[in-house]
Amino acid sequence: QVQLVESGGGSVQAGGSLRLSCAASGYTYNSYCMGWFRQAPGKEREGVAAINTFGGSTYYADSVKGRFTISQDNAKNTLYLQMNSLKPEDPAMYYCAAGSPSYDCYSGSWSRLYAYSYWGQGTQVTVSS
Repeated sequence: QVQLVESGGGSVQAGGSLRLSCAASGYTYNSYCMGWFRQAPGKEREGVAAINTFGGSTYYADSVKGRFTISQDNAKNTLYLQMNSLKPEDPAMYYCAAGSPSYDCYSGSWSRLYAYSYWGQGTQVTVSS
């Protein structure tokens, strides 16, 4: 049974930082993509960042480039999202996702919801101005 458990969310002032973690168990790291998505109330879930677990390539949404950094610790089976310079538009539920091996992880696929097989329960991020 694959489990993805996010942690690290919370409330921070604009300009502040948070580090999200996603502890994976069950299998992962056979996936091609591990990613972070977010969903704000009334909005669709959107891709934030992803990493190709084999090649290490990283992908980011334009809205977070230069502020967020995705990384992985294979020994700990943990995915991270370092979020700096948080903005009032960043608040959302943040989800960790493990990609399906049926899809290559590349710039054209990493943000597609259907490319991911497993999802965590999410961790809430709130930013106050």
